[in-house]
Amino acid sequence: MASYIAQNINRIRMNIPSCVKIIAISKTKTVPQIREAFQSGQICFGENRIRELFEKNKQFPEAEWQFIGHLQTNKVKYIASFVQMIQSVDSFRVLEEINRQASKYKRIIDCLLQIHIAREETKSGLSEQETIDLLEHNAWQTLKHIRICGLMGMASFTDDEAVIRNEFRGLANFFQRIRRDYFADYPSFCEISMGMSDDYPIAVEEGATMIRIGSLIFGEREKIIKQQ
Repeated sequence: MASYIAQNINRIRMNIPSCVKIIAISKTKTVPQIREAFQSGQICFGENRIRELFEKNKQFPEAEWQFIGHLQTNKVKYIASFVQMIQSVDSFRVLEEINRQASKYKRIIDCLLQIHIAREETKSGLSEQETIDLLEHNAWQTLKHIRICGLMGMASFTDDEAVIRNEFRGLANFFQRIRRDYFADYPSFCEISMGMSDDYPIAVEEGATMIRIGSLIFGEREKIIKQQ
């Protein structure tokens, strides 16, 4: 009988097109939990803490690891030898550092530009104009050890589905514009990462090619109660 985690993954897969990739968000999850997911056929995992990602890669080097959190340039060196994709690039400076570190391993690291689409100012990401400014400055084309594969965005934390749908639709429309204007000759520019456990069905309807799922796979994060 399939495990609880395997059942959850299979349930999600049955509800999305086969072309949509599930990124299992495994931050704070244990090695046995990740093993259950991996044994069910889930290959791709996402982490937002460098140390945790580094340690888990040692346990599961055959998995495809992606970094999804805010990335400081001085931390890139710890993951450059193995990370498959960095979803959260929010500046040219970060792209440059990823390129520099990847060159040491003669690798090309796939990257997504994180676009700020939510109402919350606390969320990271480039504005549409900042993205255009970055791409207009053709220096990114000289970076031979990174590959810009698409865009990533996080919707507002709200129960208003109309707001969420509008933000996802806006990201998908911006993706089409950017692909037309800057990546027409780059078939690898094909990814829209949007949607998490609470809103992934809307994201898929609006064109997501990647969804980032944590709690619907592994269960709600356990609350840590500090004993006085």
